Amino acid sequence: MEAPTTPSADGYGSAAAAAAGGQGGGWFGRGPKGEHGPQRPGYPETGRSAPESPRPAARQPAPAPSPPAPAPASGPAAVPSPTELLRRTMAEIEPIADRVTSYFYALLFLRHPALRDLFPAAMDTQRDRLFKALLTAATHAEDPVTLTTYLTHLGRGHRKYGTLPEHYPAVGEALIGALARHAPETWGPQAEAAWVGAYTTISQIMIDAATEDELRAPAWWQAEVVAHVMRTKDVAIVTVRPDGPYPFLAGQYTTLETPWWPRVWRHYSFASAPRSDGLLSFHVKAVPAGWVSNALVHRARTGDVIRLGPPAGSMTVDHNSSNGLLCLGGGTGIAPIKALVEDVARHGRRRSVDVFYGARRNNGLYDIDTMLRLQQSHPWLSVRPVVDDGPVGLLSGGIPQAVREFGPWHTHDAYLSGPPGMIRSSVDTLVGIGIPTHRIRHDSIEELVGATT
Repeated sequence: MEAPTTPSADGYGSAAAAAAGGQGGGWFGRGPKGEHGPQRPGYPETGRSAPESPRPAARQPAPAPSPPAPAPASGPAAVPSPTELLRRTMAEIEPIADRVTSYFYALLFLRHPALRDLFPAAMDTQRDRLFKALLTAATHAEDPVTLTTYLTHLGRGHRKYGTLPEHYPAVGEALIGALARHAPETWGPQAEAAWVGAYTTISQIMIDAATEDELRAPAWWQAEVVAHVMRTKDVAIVTVRPDGPYPFLAGQYTTLETPWWPRVWRHYSFASAPRSDGLLSFHVKAVPAGWVSNALVHRARTGDVIRLGPPAGSMTVDHNSSNGLLCLGGGTGIAPIKALVEDVARHGRRRSVDVFYGARRNNGLYDIDTMLRLQQSHPWLSVRPVVDDGPVGLLSGGIPQAVREFGPWHTHDAYLSGPPGMIRSSVDTLVGIGIPTHRIRHDSIEELVGATT
């Protein structure tokens, strides 16, 4: 697919293309390996000091002094940085984000109809993800470490959708067109040049990450369901056998696609540490309108084949540390917590591990027997069941309140997994009792929301 060279909706295309370095590949043409496309558009210098004031004029031999010399002209007005221009545009479109997103996809599919096949039939969830990812990346334009980490993961993960390098220019064209139409107050040649530069960098990092990942791993794995056990009326433990080696770490997660909903992927954590037999287990709760979760809980059976995306996530144990582990798991969020416990046990170090296992009601603690058996086997492990409104003998009031009642936790690293609301309130609690944020680990809130939509 040729890189687009047509101007944007407001006619700034040629100016942006020229500012981007006059590359023959158009706005978002791919540069050589290791080069993130054209350099960012040039901007006038900022912060330039005003010229020194001239010396006072000498008095003339006249009855009255001459008028004071006029004040020197001020220096050139400071031009906003590219990052500031990006943020101004985002602030303008935030109140109408749904409208901008809809227009973005309308442009993308109208100009490049073949790309529609890369997306699920219903766009209710996927509709927001790509556009939000582009905007999230743009906000970290001045933080190259965070930006590269985020985009590398994104680029690798997009392989499972069938994304190719030639698709990126089309996405960039639609992004610029949507912003140009819906940000009239902040849009102009300089804002467009800033977005072109940012997207060029974004796309190149993602392309390079996908290219490197292609050399060492498939875009997805086929996995056969070998066990399907219902633990409650809406929670199942699904165990699968991948069709090849699947390396991952305890505490990580992956994405799953079922044959009943093609191109619809959802995030699920591994429910155990890596096993010698290569099997993978997931705890899945069927949620209202959850296509993948309902299919896995109520429709999947032994012998069915699903797809696995690559492993991801940084909620893993640092085995070089002697800190204790404070693990908070809510609902099916107990799955990666169980994997972390197994991981600590296999490394043979007697580190203190305290698990708070929460649910709304007592019957929501569907895996409490497994956790209590682990506690019996490992004296360094403590498991405390917590319910919002529980019977006598159980902690009640929710996980954050229960955590405050025990401790101290200043020598522990915290690991959180569960519903987004639980994670947010638990993070606030942990920070409030003195655990620094760099020792609090959990999966992306945005991905958790997507997994339960």
